[in-house]
Amino acid sequence: MKTKDRIIAASCELFNEHGERAITTNHIAAHLGISPGNLYYYFRNKEQIIRAIFDEYEEFVAQAYSSEAASDVLMQDYLDKMFQGMWRFRFVYASLADILARDPELHKRYLRSHKQVLSVAIGNLQRLVDNGTMQMDADMLTPFAEGIKMVVTFWISHLYTQNLDKPITESMVYQGVVQILALFHGYISPGFKPEFDRLVAHYSELATAPTSAAPAA
Repeated sequence: MKTKDRIIAASCELFNEHGERAITTNHIAAHLGISPGNLYYYFRNKEQIIRAIFDEYEEFVAQAYSSEAASDVLMQDYLDKMFQGMWRFRFVYASLADILARDPELHKRYLRSHKQVLSVAIGNLQRLVDNGTMQMDADMLTPFAEGIKMVVTFWISHLYTQNLDKPITESMVYQGVVQILALFHGYISPGFKPEFDRLVAHYSELATAPTSAAPAA
């Protein structure tokens, strides 16, 4: 792995484990066993590193929530990707408002990215209605999609506020997926109910399983 990529990967790992505000470029360099000067050759400051991680975040979101990848919002692989994004970039979700407030350009990128995510989500919900998977009035599709996006965006920060003295675990993040499924309850058509119940049982089991923990930020 190239040094630049190692810096990005190590930074994301440290930010996730300890919180972005607690980690400096010196911490990152020491973790990698390189000099601060070597790190500064690739990134002048921590904000540039965060932007590089955000590049990966945007790429992940574009692939995970594309109309091709999410032809059925309730498909297990789609929900798995939702979890993977929340876990892999949990420091972004945990400190999102602070990160975006410090970097106006990053804020613009975030808004553009999530506008596209919302548009795709609305389209996918419409397909679920069209194919009979769920029943929902057309004027509720947009606020429903907004609700899904809000749970995904703020679930990690919610966990940190509820668990100040406890580490965040993968099972806790899976609870966010269960919350997403809960939003669909009541809208699922009878014919899709058995598959929906299977998904709820599957993710509920993951949400209560003992898993590795991430130290609280």
